[in-house]
Amino acid sequence: MMAINTTPSRHMVHSAWSMRMSTGLAVLAFWMAVASTPMKAQTVDLPVSEFGVLNNSIANLMVRGDSVWIGPFLNLTVDDGATFHRAQSDSLFGTINRLFSIDVEGDVVAAGIGRSDNNSGDGVQTAAGFLISEDGGNTFRFRFPQLDKPDDTTIEFGINTLPALPIIAPQQSPPFDIDVDLASGSVWVAGWASGIRRSEDLGRSWSRVVLPPDNLDFVSPDSIHQFTVEPQLAGTGSLNHMGFSVLVDATGTVWAGTAGGLNRSTDGGHSWQRFKTDGTTSSLTGNWVISIEEQATEQGPVIWAATWNTGDVGGGINGQFGVTVTADGGATFRQALAGERIFDFAFDEDRVYAAGDNGLFISENQGSTWFTISDFRDRSDPSRLVRPGSSVFSVEVTRSGSLWVGTSDGLLKSSDRGQTWTIFRTDVPVNPDVPTGRVPDVDTFAYPNPFSPSADVFIRVKFESDRDGQGDLRIFDYAMNAVRTVSAPVISGTNEFVWDGQDDRGTRVANGVYFYEIETGSDRFRGKILVIE
Repeated sequence: MMAINTTPSRHMVHSAWSMRMSTGLAVLAFWMAVASTPMKAQTVDLPVSEFGVLNNSIANLMVRGDSVWIGPFLNLTVDDGATFHRAQSDSLFGTINRLFSIDVEGDVVAAGIGRSDNNSGDGVQTAAGFLISEDGGNTFRFRFPQLDKPDDTTIEFGINTLPALPIIAPQQSPPFDIDVDLASGSVWVAGWASGIRRSEDLGRSWSRVVLPPDNLDFVSPDSIHQFTVEPQLAGTGSLNHMGFSVLVDATGTVWAGTAGGLNRSTDGGHSWQRFKTDGTTSSLTGNWVISIEEQATEQGPVIWAATWNTGDVGGGINGQFGVTVTADGGATFRQALAGERIFDFAFDEDRVYAAGDNGLFISENQGSTWFTISDFRDRSDPSRLVRPGSSVFSVEVTRSGSLWVGTSDGLLKSSDRGQTWTIFRTDVPVNPDVPTGRVPDVDTFAYPNPFSPSADVFIRVKFESDRDGQGDLRIFDYAMNAVRTVSAPVISGTNEFVWDGQDDRGTRVANGVYFYEIETGSDRFRGKILVIE
């Protein structure tokens, strides 16, 4: 498991179960006002992004009504993708920080941000804090990460005073998941080494939530307990104290996913029952629960949880990829998509979507059977496609029925439940109306460039034609020897050719500089590509 860095930090939170009573009434009044606000069309006063979406790897999506929030840089569209806005936050855009999690309830937008800390050379995922908005995302305030003080070595848990390892460094405590619960006025975060935490004041302070240790399946503040609250490190501590996902469902039940199981609380996060796999199909698929989502039905919430392989030797019962479903609050479980790495879920009435490594999985019968979409092409230009083998990271459905999908190679929208797609990507426009230092006046470019055929699969060459017709993409080596010709129809407007890094004989080309030429009959464009494996 991951090591825990305990370098001192100045960031602090209150110990578990503590509140500032002097601010309690004001906080309660605010949350009651938010909870009573009816859902309405969102209006925003945010700048339009000159690049559209701000990254092509879309790991986070969140929908409120018909507004769609998009990671990793807090893009927002309120008009079904006609325009994309950029949130005003100097803690995210233009920094190394990225969006790790987001939830939107009423006018409250809560976003957990983090980064990959390369100071130690191993890219440790690190907490950077939170962005909290109380006006639907028009303005954000920064909150510090959910960390302890060095002397937070105990936690008051009902009649118990439990020893605890203070988590005082942001490394390995990124906010992997966040959930806003308007009914209780709480914000919950799952922060890996920092466990599951709760805030009663919109992230200004956090209290540590006590989950069962690995040798217990139930804890209550009214029972006598003797264990230490700490994440697992070098064989000590508990996997169940390492939080990865959190959800408060429509009944007020709190669900917490950890590296040690699925935890449920029916009393607001005080008492907890832990569920874990026993190797049968009537238990969890695995104990590392990385995603929890709620499907609303007339019979009550159905809870969907995704589990990942923990790398156990031999693929033991603790480490299975797959999906676990409960429709009765944990009384019974059933399994689906065994062996599939799933990241996210979304629901359109009885239809279930699961975003995974191998595509978008869809079920019409609550997970008994599935079909998969992995070939995504733009309905207006079939030559624009999502790179083969791209992961599907996130999925959401708007109130009006638009299906949004985030992949490792672009953002997708479908207005017909996945039959056809519109692809959104960030890239430099060709022939911009107003060239700037960040948006130069070019008539063609290739991306990604440098290009790795094994890692990138293909390179896109973008250009603009003034008429429909036929086009040719010709690739030349540094000595101007012809390497490859790709022919395809072109349309009036923006077009893309793709090249897979092979020559006309199907052999992968050597590393080096290559030149390309596009000819459409009326236009000719030229550029350069650097191939590096």
